[in-house]
Amino acid sequence: MNIHGMRAIYLFELARWCRTLVQSVLSPVISTSLYFVVFGAAIGSRMTEIGGVPYGAFIVPGLIMLSVLTESVGNGSFGIYMPRYSGTIYEVLSAPLSPLEIVVGYVGAAATKSVILGLIMLATARLFVAFEIAHPLWMLAFLALTSMTFALFGFLLGVWATGWEKLQVVPILIITPLTFLGGTFYSIDMLPPVWQKVTLFNPVVYLISGFRWSFFGTADVSVAASLGMTLGFMAICLTVVWWVFRTGYRLKA
Repeated sequence: MNIHGMRAIYLFELARWCRTLVQSVLSPVISTSLYFVVFGAAIGSRMTEIGGVPYGAFIVPGLIMLSVLTESVGNGSFGIYMPRYSGTIYEVLSAPLSPLEIVVGYVGAAATKSVILGLIMLATARLFVAFEIAHPLWMLAFLALTSMTFALFGFLLGVWATGWEKLQVVPILIITPLTFLGGTFYSIDMLPPVWQKVTLFNPVVYLISGFRWSFFGTADVSVAASLGMTLGFMAICLTVVWWVFRTGYRLKA
């Protein structure tokens, strides 16, 4: 395995991220802080507890997951799209690197950025509300697994996109709405029975539910289902990535 090659891609992507910290870190942190002010303070003061958890604390896992999903997809897609756009992808493909090593370099860097951002937001949330993490190791596991899965999805999006505008289509029109409708600000138990069943077709529900369980020990769906859905989506993404490199889809054309 070419450790030096993977490390070069990984460090290059992290260095590019560090040059845009205001856009990459400060902007999502400020946006999430505004959510805490509006929903946690203004609305939360008028709402009762949800599942025995104060509303301000209840929305913490959902808001962190909202930013992590968005940033994972964005970092993963931009990381591979830039070499395609500039033409340097051919240098990467001609280097003594296997497809696995290329994916590990790009996706590993994107997932690392998202995990760091998630931890920063976790620390920021403590400035607004008090909460405890019931299962810290599971919290880190769900955070890392979600970051890797959606960084993989972003990688595929970056391969598929033929223009800058297409990089924004999926995050804006699909990922963000699914996250808002996936229990970020509420428990699906608060919905009418019919909508509860409809909501279960939203995969983001399982991600947020599993992540919230790691904080408070309560969840809308079982932890096993949350973990299974995340691993299943990761397996699908890995299968498509394998097909992309096998066929050269939009990489060698």
